[in-house]
Amino acid sequence: MDVSTIIEDSFRQSDFLLGITESHAIDILNRGIRIHLKSGEYLFHQGDRARKCFFVLNGRMKLIKLHEQGKEAIIRYIGPGELTAILSVFKGKDYPVTAETIGPTEAVGWDKQTMEQLMLKYPPLAVNMLRCTIDRLDELQNRYLEICTEQVEQRIARALLRIMKQSGLREEDGIRIDFPLSRQELADYIGTTIFTVSRILSTWEKKGWIKSKREQITVCDPHSLVLFSEHL
Repeated sequence: MDVSTIIEDSFRQSDFLLGITESHAIDILNRGIRIHLKSGEYLFHQGDRARKCFFVLNGRMKLIKLHEQGKEAIIRYIGPGELTAILSVFKGKDYPVTAETIGPTEAVGWDKQTMEQLMLKYPPLAVNMLRCTIDRLDELQNRYLEICTEQVEQRIARALLRIMKQSGLREEDGIRIDFPLSRQELADYIGTTIFTVSRILSTWEKKGWIKSKREQITVCDPHSLVLFSEHL
């Protein structure tokens, strides 16, 4: 892949490179290690020592938390232009989740020492990483509040809107979530059962809000979902 194309995509999709010139961005990316993964492969595993933080150049991954009872929970989906594992690396901790690809994926990773050197060399990078970390913590806090205070229908609506915003592909009949998303995965993502998700999605499909088939969801009426998610 042409480096200039990667830089262009990174600038367009990520706050990580705000205020960074193209030549400096090339230097930053070239200081990292490129990783190419097939669908269903793992970038890192929960419990392994966090040696590197990563920036997704293209493709998508899901971050999975394995609980002691053996149940998996999908914490977040990440795609092009997003960072992961920043806090774990800088705190010298283990990875708290597993990162599994959901399609061919390319990422670049930096170890702690390299990233510290880059932040000293390019000060905007440190500010951008702090901003990205704060945004991620805000998102996790909002999701926790949703689980505590929202009905499951509103949580599903918010989840679909959030995923659509991150990875929606506009088509003639709506905005399609641009990766395979099964009803079981959606249930795991919001903390409910596949029966509940299937029932609610079927209702929304009859209303014309969404279209769904095997592992594919298209949001046909985002406005109605927004109003519903806000209890309006």
